[in-house]
Amino acid sequence: MIPLDLSGKLAEVAGVGDDRGFAWHIAKALNAAGARLVFATHPRLVNVVGNILERDLDKESRALPYGAGELKVDKVLPCDVSYDTMADVDEKTLNDKRFSKHGDYSIQGLVSSISKDYQGVDIFVHSIAFSPEIKNRAIDTTRRAYLTALSVSSYSLTAMLKALQPLMENRPGGASAIALSYLGGDRVVPHYGGGMSTAKAALQIDAKQLASNLGPKNIRVNIISAGPYASRAASAIGDIDEMVNHAAACSPLPRAISPDEVANTAAFLCSPLASAITGHVLYVDCGYNVMGIFPKG
Repeated sequence: MIPLDLSGKLAEVAGVGDDRGFAWHIAKALNAAGARLVFATHPRLVNVVGNILERDLDKESRALPYGAGELKVDKVLPCDVSYDTMADVDEKTLNDKRFSKHGDYSIQGLVSSISKDYQGVDIFVHSIAFSPEIKNRAIDTTRRAYLTALSVSSYSLTAMLKALQPLMENRPGGASAIALSYLGGDRVVPHYGGGMSTAKAALQIDAKQLASNLGPKNIRVNIISAGPYASRAASAIGDIDEMVNHAAACSPLPRAISPDEVANTAAFLCSPLASAITGHVLYVDCGYNVMGIFPKG
């Protein structure tokens, strides 16, 4: 049996906000394979995630796959990826008690906190996306919302890898970064607007550029383009259930994806089994992306 062993590896998982999203399931798969975990969570959600990790009510959601025990997280650190340093934070946010109680919640602050306790980061997971106008058509999207979508959903991958590079470069066996995308970055998907489709397209080419930039440092960068999934965050799209059902009916494998399938792919990409894979967009969508003409229901 081929082993998938991440023992001794440290994984930084950014974007965990609840126990339903891809980030949570990816974290569990990495933990089940032996990796230690540090979460980077939006300041407004740090307490939410902390409660899920501790409450008896959420014990079932903490169960690891393959009977590997219960999810264990070393640290849950605040990070708003809109800000490279605290000098970038606007005055309104600086005065918001939900933020200020966390101290330094910038990307630099996150990396500084990790550096104090760990010698390196072997795995980085980017599961972050936001547009305040995601329901708007492209033609109806404001410049402000468009630029927000690009900053939070796309540039944050570059910003975080730039900051983490000293901790990730030349790790034993190499380091791996993965980010989450969606077919909306390749094709027009109704209701996936507000600049989000553009942000996903940017994320994908950014990952390829970063793979080229960081390859000499033995850091691999890949993208998982997951099929539609009804996470809490995806509910903002509006017609997510319709999107899931349509993809399930039209895919070569005629069913919806599960978050565990995305998580297993992430664990593979972060493992030595994928040591020669970088700059790749891997579709985990039951083959939906290959279809040109969809069968009639």
